Amino acid sequence: MVRAAGLTNYLEVARHLGLNPQQQLRDVGLSLTILDNPEQRIPTASALLLLENAAKTSQCQSFGLRMAESRQLADFGAISLLLTHQATLRDALATIARYRHLVNESLAIYVEEQGKLVILREEILSDPPMASRQGIELAIGVLFRLCSALLGAHWRPLSVNFTHDAPAETQVHRRVFGCQLEFGSEFNGIVCLAADLDKPNPLADPAMARHAERFVESLPSASEQTTLNEVRKAIYLLLPMGRASIEQIALSLGLNVRTLQRRLEDGGMTFSELINEVRRGLVVRYMENPRYSLSQIADLLGYSVPSSFTRWFSSQFGQTPASWRNERLKHPPA
Repeated sequence: MVRAAGLTNYLEVARHLGLNPQQQLRDVGLSLTILDNPEQRIPTASALLLLENAAKTSQCQSFGLRMAESRQLADFGAISLLLTHQATLRDALATIARYRHLVNESLAIYVEEQGKLVILREEILSDPPMASRQGIELAIGVLFRLCSALLGAHWRPLSVNFTHDAPAETQVHRRVFGCQLEFGSEFNGIVCLAADLDKPNPLADPAMARHAERFVESLPSASEQTTLNEVRKAIYLLLPMGRASIEQIALSLGLNVRTLQRRLEDGGMTFSELINEVRRGLVVRYMENPRYSLSQIADLLGYSVPSSFTRWFSSQFGQTPASWRNERLKHPPA
């Protein structure tokens, strides 16, 4: 589920592009009234489908990014004040991770430090799984706006990366990000200097931060039922990095391995089943991108030997990766 606030600016962008927002919402089983309550939860898949339909109908490949362009910290809901007064961007990202159940249950963020550089990786999970260019661009645009709010309007990352191909026109992307754009990348996210994460936030007020934290702590906490979803998100982010072991996933969630295994069992799943589920979702995305060779895809899915990937793919889809890709190129999905 996702907060209805995730659709902030949808009406404005849709109307600007000549769409009928009410009809678009009805087409995915939503109503106009949900936008009146930013805290109302709606299915992530419905929200993503709404964005994809809007982009297709308006013939605007930057629909999601246009929605992100004027986002404010206030749009983060209950934790907005707490974010505003964090001492650094690193603290703000940790706050989002801590209270992710109050922000967006479907959003996964991982901070990967590589010497003097940092990659802020993002993924969106939905049920059923679906790739969403518009959803990813909206999420990365919102993350960029958060960084800019805390680091200053003149801050620019080193690059913004998307796994999907470049749109026909990148004017909006260049206007929003003002930095190098990498399409067909191996990850979705933002690359910046590690030092940026620790620059002091001039807006930070420790007293206000304590006040905001007391308020947020008084709100309902995440339930045990979210463990499955949190593990899925961690796998989505860590699998392409070759770090999706149960030990690494448990560490990323602040749990020991035995506790994680017990919670998964309580949810009726095993770790290997979740790994397989995530692989099935990711492999379609990678296979539909001709920039990825089959050996690259095998590596991104955690297979060091391509033949192992071929056997797994054949068992899941009933044909070899090469034949599946050839058929998809001849008969692309609508």
